[in-house]
Amino acid sequence: MEAIGQSEDSRIGDLIKLLLKKHSLSMRKLGNLCGMDAATISRIVNGKQQPKLSHLRLFAEHLHVPLEQLIRASGSADEDDRNDRGAKVMDSLDAIRGTLGDSRLFDPEATTALIEQELLKYEQYARTEEGHRMICLEFDAKVSQVNGVGPFIEHLKEMHARYRDEDTPDSVRAVLGSGLLYFILSADIIPDYLFPIGYLDDAIAVHLVLDRLNRKGSA
Repeated sequence: MEAIGQSEDSRIGDLIKLLLKKHSLSMRKLGNLCGMDAATISRIVNGKQQPKLSHLRLFAEHLHVPLEQLIRASGSADEDDRNDRGAKVMDSLDAIRGTLGDSRLFDPEATTALIEQELLKYEQYARTEEGHRMICLEFDAKVSQVNGVGPFIEHLKEMHARYRDEDTPDSVRAVLGSGLLYFILSADIIPDYLFPIGYLDDAIAVHLVLDRLNRKGSA
């Protein structure tokens, strides 16, 4: 898909209007293509409603524009705000959800629920020989790949060390392994390029694992 020549701080409404004109589409026709009410599109275009990520994905598909450009144009957060958030340590799951909610592109509860589902799958995978081998052999490479980005990295390193400890009970190791596999396999429920928002799903996964172990009295 070819990017339209718009600055990153362009309003989403202006960009959508330009794309509609380029593809000779009305809002009603776009609504039919997207399976979306034309009134919703009108509210987004006129700045009366902030688009959700699901809206932007549909626009990207049917207007043939990169999703990243639409997200930038939506003005979810200015650059200083994003950098400030990235510098802060996420001390609790509530703080992470607050940052997620502030982005206005994601539903914090729905996103957390999706991550919980992934962790349950990875917990079972961590009990297999293949999953165990992946955690042991690929964790360090993944940490290097992200250049230590994110305050949760230190937590992950501690989780990995504890996972490798022979004295760690199997039930605890499986929970730890679920978080490590989530990080290694990059489920990308939130796109990584939305820094620091793009790393929040990893941070949420870490905190869900630690909270679960705390409730079990194992952390």
